Amino acid sequence: MLRVKSPQDLGAGLVFIFIGLAGIYLGKDLPMGTASRMGPAYFPVYLSYLIVAIGLIVGARGLTIDGPRIETVRLRPVIFIIAALLGFGVMIDQIGLALAAAIMTLIAAYARPNAKLLETLVLGAGLAIFSVLVFVYALGQALPPWWGR
Repeated sequence: MLRVKSPQDLGAGLVFIFIGLAGIYLGKDLPMGTASRMGPAYFPVYLSYLIVAIGLIVGARGLTIDGPRIETVRLRPVIFIIAALLGFGVMIDQIGLALAAAIMTLIAAYARPNAKLLETLVLGAGLAIFSVLVFVYALGQALPPWWGR
């Protein structure tokens, strides 16, 4: 009888295998090509085979090497991070990159139980300035940097 010694490794291995098989399945209709004339499926399909192989190794490790148990899922971080990402996507066109990044930081900070407001405000301001400088001015992305622009 097989005994699972490391549920985390076995679970991670199964996720890798699932992702790799999905990549292989989704790339089956694309032309493969050869190593010298690669088609659109060549790299993704071979990468998917590699992901399946990694999943098999990690999954086998879960059956042979002792490891930690799977921890319970904490919903607070998941909810706040998803809310921050969705809020950023909704806000960026209306209020601009700087304010959206700052507000996203404020929302995401509360994924942590001991979030400090002053620390979060400084981090949000820094992220807002950095995002505008890099994405709008340095890289020339077509993002509205500020409210009303």
